[in-house]
Amino acid sequence: MNKQSFLSILAASLLIASCGKNDKSAQAGGAPPVKEYKTLTLELKSATLNTDFPASIQGQENIEIRPRVEGYIDKIFVDEGAVVKVGQPLFKISAPEYEQQVRTAAASIKSAQAAVSSAKLAVNKVKPLVEKEIISKYDLESAQYSYESALATLAQANAALVNAKTNLGYTTVTSPVNGVVGSIPFRLGSLVSSNTAEPLTTVSSIGNVYAYFAVNEKMLLNFQSTGSAGTLAQKIKQIPAVSLLLSDGSEYPEKGRIETVNGLINTETGSVNIRARFPNPRGIIRSGSSTTVRIPNAVKDAIIVPQSATFELQDKIFAVTVGKDGKTKNVSITKMESTAGNYYVVTEGLKAGDQIVLEGVASLKDGSEIKTQNQSQETVYADLK
Repeated sequence: MNKQSFLSILAASLLIASCGKNDKSAQAGGAPPVKEYKTLTLELKSATLNTDFPASIQGQENIEIRPRVEGYIDKIFVDEGAVVKVGQPLFKISAPEYEQQVRTAAASIKSAQAAVSSAKLAVNKVKPLVEKEIISKYDLESAQYSYESALATLAQANAALVNAKTNLGYTTVTSPVNGVVGSIPFRLGSLVSSNTAEPLTTVSSIGNVYAYFAVNEKMLLNFQSTGSAGTLAQKIKQIPAVSLLLSDGSEYPEKGRIETVNGLINTETGSVNIRARFPNPRGIIRSGSSTTVRIPNAVKDAIIVPQSATFELQDKIFAVTVGKDGKTKNVSITKMESTAGNYYVVTEGLKAGDQIVLEGVASLKDGSEIKTQNQSQETVYADLK
């Protein structure tokens, strides 16, 4: 083989090797496989969505217990946190002067009664003498006036006794309502009076309790503008019964009603306070507790999407739809303000029949080609009531 032939064979071999390498490179650097995503075809749905609000509890009545008289605390009949009934003794104040006033008033009554009896005898004695004209009529009138004066003195003595007994009764401080006793800052021997700055204790009436919570101004306006026509008070009456979640996460067995919406908006927080009333027959809820008010929101024939199928960008919420060509599109949506939990009620941006991506939406760009794995309605909305 001559030198020229050898060079020709070598060049052909290199060319073949180069082509094979290029084929492998083309295979290795080709388009990646289309990724599969879970999707859902939207349908109009009706459901009840719950909105939760942190709330604080107050008793229906929080009454400060103050003494009416001055004295030393002689007895404390209850302990902090005790459940008491109306009229039940709470404190005993030692005030000997009021006992002395009762004894003095009782003695004055006996003296006045004796004076009345004496004056009446004088009238009875003088009356027949006047009738027989033995003595003048003036003597009878004088005796009559003395009798009437004695009766007035007796009435004053009786009134003084009643007043003394009332003051003595103030030395036993009783509960004005059924409720729970708060903190007791005083101890036996403490000097107290009606001018003492701090109350003896506070009794919270818990037959009914109030749950106070706040909503933002936007939610309040949305509530006022939707639903049937009427005043705010009329719309409040139409709100369904609300639930209460206790601090351990359990649901309180009694349902409550929203009663009032504060007329003033807090300028610092932009929120308005709302009060809901709950019956508390067993005294489970105590004043000062931290709870959660859950308000049900019934929606009919609405577009409801899982929150996990959306993402936020620059204060806007987006969902990802899939066209018939299998390519994605980011769609800005508007949701109902009062919705919460795991779902959004979409008012704009989506319609029945649209196919949306359920997971991994934040990583998808417009025009991405995906393979769809459509999920059933029952699977996606399994926890939706």
